[in-house]
Amino acid sequence: MIHSRRTRTALGAAAASALLAAALAGCGDSGDLRGAGATPTAVGPTRLWPELPPASTPAIDYGEADTETVKGITAPGDDIHKVDPLAVVRAEVAAHPAEYSGPHATYAQTADRLKDCGKKGATGEKCPVLQAYYRDLTGDGKDDMVLGIRFPADQLAVRVYTFLDHRLVQVMGTSDRVVSVELAGREVIIRSPSTLPGYEFRTVWSWDPHQNAMLATRDEILRVGPPSETATPTPSGTPTPSATPSAPPSVSAPPFSPSASARTPAPSARAS
Repeated sequence: MIHSRRTRTALGAAAASALLAAALAGCGDSGDLRGAGATPTAVGPTRLWPELPPASTPAIDYGEADTETVKGITAPGDDIHKVDPLAVVRAEVAAHPAEYSGPHATYAQTADRLKDCGKKGATGEKCPVLQAYYRDLTGDGKDDMVLGIRFPADQLAVRVYTFLDHRLVQVMGTSDRVVSVELAGREVIIRSPSTLPGYEFRTVWSWDPHQNAMLATRDEILRVGPPSETATPTPSGTPTPSATPSAPPSVSAPPFSPSASARTPAPSARAS
């Protein structure tokens, strides 16, 4: 709303009167320090069952540090923008025949639909390879590549690739039914639905220079709204360690929003 000159003048006069009244009311204040009330006592953590010996091995290997060298893929000057995303996905399919080929392969449908992709991945509905995004996630000053692959049962595989010692390496790989995938600074944030109505999972993946891999540094369950506003899909596993036509350098990734639900492992292998 645009105020007229007359209205603005009246408002200015009213404001000046209010400031004058406030100044007069404060004349009796000496300016001395005054107490703000009692301070709560700090309470430190209490260790429960201190007699229990600490575990020496993890109960479950989630494979967060799994990495894989992509064989047969190179680029001049290790410029990841010159890497063909579709060729990277085809290399993954070739490296994991048990998962991508054969009558009982979990991701046979994905491999079959690669024929619907263009030369560097396609934007069509049938091509499982989504647009590639670029961001420096490792902190070395060079862009890395984030790929997405549609998997069966409405899952999305998220892969991050970088060049290490002149080798193209997958440094992050996970698949899930997702609400969105985002890039924030040097982190990949994946939001996934929860079985609890009104809640969702939020997993933050960050670069670890000691492991030379993206690790799931934060895994949270967050309240996102009333129970009636959230579906009740059924997660079925844990994140595991994978995408398409090139985008402009250092473009920020918008959320990807397929349908939602379970956390299911995807193929991965240790780097050679």
